[in-house]
Amino acid sequence: MKVFWFIPSHGDSRYLGTARGAREAGLAYFKQVAVAADSLGYEGVLLPTGRSCEDSWVLAASLIDATRHLKFLVALLPGLVQPSQSARMAATFDRLSGGRLLVNLVTGGDPEELEGDGLFLPHGERYAQSREFITQWRELLARSHSGQTLDYEGAHYRIQGGKLLYPPIQKPYPPVFFGGSSPEALALAAEQLDTYLTWGEPPAAVAAKLAQVRTLAERRGRTLEYGVRLHVVVRETEDEAWAAAAELLKYLDPATVAAAQKRFAQMDSVGQRRMAELHGGRFDPADVRAGLEVSPNLWAGVGLVRGGAGTALVGSPQQVADRLQEYAALGLQHFILSGYPHLEEAYRFAELVFPLLPLGLRERIAQPQLTGPFGEIVANSILPGAGRA
Repeated sequence: MKVFWFIPSHGDSRYLGTARGAREAGLAYFKQVAVAADSLGYEGVLLPTGRSCEDSWVLAASLIDATRHLKFLVALLPGLVQPSQSARMAATFDRLSGGRLLVNLVTGGDPEELEGDGLFLPHGERYAQSREFITQWRELLARSHSGQTLDYEGAHYRIQGGKLLYPPIQKPYPPVFFGGSSPEALALAAEQLDTYLTWGEPPAAVAAKLAQVRTLAERRGRTLEYGVRLHVVVRETEDEAWAAAAELLKYLDPATVAAAQKRFAQMDSVGQRRMAELHGGRFDPADVRAGLEVSPNLWAGVGLVRGGAGTALVGSPQQVADRLQEYAALGLQHFILSGYPHLEEAYRFAELVFPLLPLGLRERIAQPQLTGPFGEIVANSILPGAGRA
């Protein structure tokens, strides 16, 4: 299991859908989250893309020197830059970070937002463009290790004598992640990508989706890795966790939910539609669990107002660890998590759940840089123990 955290470059708060409890999300805060994830033993962090976010590449580059081991899963949207320039950026980032770059290919699912960036292709054509983009991107980086050039001509991209002089550290190129739920997305993942990501749907739905991708990949003689994107609300007890989930929606206005759902309905993302179908816009401030717990401990409340990944695992440490193990049993290796606020929840999840995850992960993360004692000294002289169970 490789557990990632999230850099909240589109803002962070204690409450969803309101300015109450919001905090300034600037470079200093992003560094705090990144350093926390690095020191706690997370595999890496995801940096999103879109007009609601700070630029993922500039932000990720600003965090290289603040971290030592953390990998950066940086979102990349085809069409905004040429594949050759994007490949050069990736090689530079990988070199400057010491081989810590991962790339998240994003086709986009909001026509209005895409048009605002000058991208007017319909849904199916966006995947055709992405296929050409990532093909050229991968070839340029792979050939850079031997100094070979690339000639490529497609419907969307053309290059003649393309060459990168500075290869990435990772060979043949930094691994590429990708998520999507449409038939076009599944086919692209099977054909071109290294890791397929799904949003947090009930395990049965995730299993069905993964089976489709595996079948398509096997037909091409390929093997992929798999991952899931989820939020987490974990507390010492299940009751406390559900109370914390309710607290997230404490100031949420039903009108805000309705406006958000109307906006999501205008998108052509199949994944976004599947997220919306999980909750159907249901919101009862008196009982945020009713109708929103779509599978044991899987809560769709985040998706009432948040686009993209809209589900959270809610429960005690053991319950959350058990649900993660259920997903792992389906073949998922990468777990990209987040919680509100992101700084505090990075610590909370690591402290409560990491000790319950597989032995290999525990061994890797439980290597303190300092020797004991750990915990505050009791009465100025007594070393702290494990405490009462």
